Amino acid sequence: MPRSARAQERPERLALPFAPKGLSRLEAARYVGVSTTTFDEMVRERLMPRPKLVGTRVLWDRAQIDLFFEALPEREASQESDEEILERLG
Repeated sequence: MPRSARAQERPERLALPFAPKGLSRLEAARYVGVSTTTFDEMVRERLMPRPKLVGTRVLWDRAQIDLFFEALPEREASQESDEEILERLG
């Protein structure tokens, strides 16, 4: 079987019964909900953590991503308070 056919049969990453600790660049960007370009920009601007090197793999620590994400600024506040919005929504 040609190499390209074998590569197509192989899944990119095996399904795990748990969330992986280390995420690739693409996985980290998807986890945050942005494109890889935006994720790279966020790393450069220190809005996301720098990656770790595991052998030859470049991986982002999911727990660190969570911490950085929590520290991101919230959307500009509206005239309504959070309590007013929740009350209006029922």
